[in-house]
Amino acid sequence: MSLHRLASVTIGVPNPELTSTYYEDFGLTRHTDGWFSTSHGGRQLRLVHAPTRRLLEVSIAADSPDDLRAIASRLARLGIEASVGDGRMVAVEPATKVTVEVTVGSRITQPAIPAVRFNGPGRDERGPARAPAVLREGPVRPRKLGHVVIGSVDQVATQRFFTDGIGLKVSDELVGVATFMRCSTDHHNILVQAAPVNFVHHTSWQVDDVDEVGRGAMQMLEGNPERHVWGLGRHTIGSNFFWYLKDPAGNFTEYYSDLDCIVEDALWKPEVWDGTRAHSFSAWGPPLPPSFIEPEDLAAMMTGTHSAG
Repeated sequence: MSLHRLASVTIGVPNPELTSTYYEDFGLTRHTDGWFSTSHGGRQLRLVHAPTRRLLEVSIAADSPDDLRAIASRLARLGIEASVGDGRMVAVEPATKVTVEVTVGSRITQPAIPAVRFNGPGRDERGPARAPAVLREGPVRPRKLGHVVIGSVDQVATQRFFTDGIGLKVSDELVGVATFMRCSTDHHNILVQAAPVNFVHHTSWQVDDVDEVGRGAMQMLEGNPERHVWGLGRHTIGSNFFWYLKDPAGNFTEYYSDLDCIVEDALWKPEVWDGTRAHSFSAWGPPLPPSFIEPEDLAAMMTGTHSAG
């Protein structure tokens, strides 16, 4: 795949300073120009001021300038104008008005971490030692931005833009709810869901393992229980462990680990899942909260009276 990663997102919020403190607590490194970086992905989140919370820009990395010209050509066939120059292609997704940039960039190389040895029935693989996870003390640091979920008033058009135009591939579909698309070997990097208003549902950040998912969430909730949304659990689609939290502006953020990887496209069969069944959302975990599908500030965003931080 010539596309190889979700490079960054820019999110508008009413109070960037207050929201910035949340992402520092979340484990991202803050820079003076509004950008936040991960340990392996570089600068991957930018916060700017906006009257209501919304996704403003998405950046995807590709291998070569030829990829950019091919994308611009495909978008032109969809009737969408794109500009190409200086190693980047820029176009605006018509339904959500999100600016999408594809740049020529390097691939992320993540050093492998030692496999954790788990004891189980009839096997004591760890030997005479405590589980390493119980000895961890430092803050959790996300390795990279994994995916962003976009609410669109025209889910079909937005999906067509990313698949037929940009070149993402469909991994799975949740009927009547969302489509999971990838621009890397990760199961999904962009997910588009049908919504009554255009908004950003959540960003998702990779950590080492399920213990880091749990540790990160517990650190975030200490003294701030209002940040909790949903977790700990394991998704059915994508297979990853998850825990969702909420920033002061109302955007959800997810710690995740153990996501499905699609290294060979021919070996993966996309499935269509029933969006009315709870099991389609998680194999196990707490019940799906209604606010996860319809955030509590949805009506305020529709009327333009949103007043979150």
